[in-house]
Amino acid sequence: MPAVFVHGVPETFRIWDAVRAEVARPDTVALALPGFDAPIPVGFAPTKEAYAAWVVAELEAFGEPVDLVGHDWGSLLVQRVASTRPDLIRTWAAGSGPVDAEYVWHDTAQLMQTPEVGEQVMAGMSGDGLYLAFVDEIGEAAARALADHVDDTMKSCILALYRSAVTVGAEWQPAVDALGPARPAAVIWGRHDAYAPVRFGERLAERVGAELVVLDSGHFWPAQRPVEAAAALTALWARG
Repeated sequence: MPAVFVHGVPETFRIWDAVRAEVARPDTVALALPGFDAPIPVGFAPTKEAYAAWVVAELEAFGEPVDLVGHDWGSLLVQRVASTRPDLIRTWAAGSGPVDAEYVWHDTAQLMQTPEVGEQVMAGMSGDGLYLAFVDEIGEAAARALADHVDDTMKSCILALYRSAVTVGAEWQPAVDALGPARPAAVIWGRHDAYAPVRFGERLAERVGAELVVLDSGHFWPAQRPVEAAAALTALWARG
């Protein structure tokens, strides 16, 4: 059974490169969400429900339960899929993206959810400026990989996704809470996450009976602490 990784925003599947290099298994797959340096299927609307349904379809194609891992928006999608299609999951891990009715979207997300203002934010999110905004936090290689792949298609998908998710916590939390400890799970969070404070990771772990792993990092722990993240995932998979 494969380990399947789901990236966040404005990331691509490459955010998982360092973690995948550290895990001692050959069957890892990093999904590329539609519009994130990946084709958009005909008729696809980039909303939270459409992305969740797309992940479900990808998992169904494996034909067996998977070890599912998500970061940032990938974390929200993993929680949604685990709570609606637990038959597709052997274990799940999620972090730095809360499905929580008490969570208030961070300032940048709120700007992107605002018509016209979001378009202005997206206009400035590109090239060397974007690289410089992230390089100190995630390092040169990860920051360059991120900046080089944020194009107009991704920007439009990001705006549509965030605008579909103003009340995602209230909408998705009841199903997530109903999960309980039915599947082995881990919640991985950066202690210094500026976008989603660690208390939301603590709340999620408590609500679903998951192991909480707090790393000495910011929001982007897959790039900042890949060795520790890989160790936490390996421990989780051993319980599956």
